[in-house]
Amino acid sequence: MKVRLIAIGGKMPRWVTDGYSEYAKRLPQEMQLELVELPLGHRGKNSDLARAKKLEGDQMLAAIPKGDRVIALEVGGKNWSTEHLADQLETWRMDGRNVSLLVGGPDGLDSRCVALADQKWSLSALTLPHPLVRVLLAEQLYRAWTVIQGHPYHK
Repeated sequence: MKVRLIAIGGKMPRWVTDGYSEYAKRLPQEMQLELVELPLGHRGKNSDLARAKKLEGDQMLAAIPKGDRVIALEVGGKNWSTEHLADQLETWRMDGRNVSLLVGGPDGLDSRCVALADQKWSLSALTLPHPLVRVLLAEQLYRAWTVIQGHPYHK
């Protein structure tokens, strides 16, 4: 199974790239984690935020491979424990499809992306910086994988 983290924004600080890469490389071949970075829509003093968000949505929709299970990272989504995420990973794996995790820009996901999602997942009720979300997602996917494997990392 391939898990694609489709995220708006690029040019991350080194700590983000290093943290994400560390956990992504720990995952086994049968659960590859791939990062797809999409450009942030223009934002400025007089910019049209709705237009920027729509452009981000267009890019994101185009980046989702046909047939993937789509998971929208949304504030209004369900909170999952690590154990529940491990159960979700097993369900996704048994489903036989690849998974696309969608992380929007500073104004969230375009409504079309949310509507397309098979599931909506909230990492936290806290507002998290988008760079940190990448590292957190990679670590939690790795941690959930270790739960499935009975590895002591989760302890």
